[in-house]
Amino acid sequence: MIIIIRIGLTGWGDQEDLYAHRTKAKDKLALYGQFFTTVEVDSTFYAVQPRDRMARWAAETPDSFAFIVKAYQGMTGHLRGKPYFNSTSEMYNAFRESLEPMMEAGKMQAALFQFPPWFDCNRENVNELREVRLRMEGIPCAIEFRHRSWYEDAMRERTLSFLKEQGWIHSVCDEPQAGQGSIPIVPQATDPEMTLVRMHGRNVSGWHQNGAPNWRETRYLYRYNEEELQEWKGYLEQLQEQSKDVYVIFNNNSGGDAAANARMMMDLLDIPIKPFPDKTIVEEEPGPEQLELF
Repeated sequence: MIIIIRIGLTGWGDQEDLYAHRTKAKDKLALYGQFFTTVEVDSTFYAVQPRDRMARWAAETPDSFAFIVKAYQGMTGHLRGKPYFNSTSEMYNAFRESLEPMMEAGKMQAALFQFPPWFDCNRENVNELREVRLRMEGIPCAIEFRHRSWYEDAMRERTLSFLKEQGWIHSVCDEPQAGQGSIPIVPQATDPEMTLVRMHGRNVSGWHQNGAPNWRETRYLYRYNEEELQEWKGYLEQLQEQSKDVYVIFNNNSGGDAAANARMMMDLLDIPIKPFPDKTIVEEEPGPEQLELF
């Protein structure tokens, strides 16, 4: 059995390390696909994307490319304000339909359901996870918790067993250890085909700043050092023994660090990577001096 580790980033639009000066937005995904073999689509969290856009993204990437598609916020309890859809069934149907072009292209790896920090371990939420899995039947789904109660004490093994039973792909996370609204590193697979790893950084002070004017810009402000990534190399080797494929997504891009850290990890794992472009801006040579006639 060939075991694969794929490494990629959350989104491709703001990964400036990858693009030459003045690269157009429409060209960035195709260029991204020259560096990495997977990406997490984050825009689907904010709005269910049109089928034609999903089809275009699939067409712009190499044949072996794989997408992790983040579930729409109304499906994970994040939505605030008036719902766009008239019913839960309509919402799920729209999301499933939007995934079809990527699935038909063989590039849809998993839908990622990231539940919020207030989604704790209780009977009501466990039943909700069962319902979500039924609504997403036939589509591989990864799950990420943000509340520590799912992994505390005896609940850890019960949570992992439940995920196996329900067919959820476990998201193993690296994130700040900042109380109940964060989870520990739990390097355990729940699906023999795939495990997802998400690298959020370790910015403890910025983790619980929701509502602050610039919290989105600071929450994932962190650059991993080589020692920290060496530690994660060990975790990835553990996960390789449990799942056929391991997908690693770097989400620490508040300061533009994700691409550089992904490259460092690939170097540690002996995964070849194309050199990033030279970011030096070449100034244009001045033209011939104009005669001052007036």
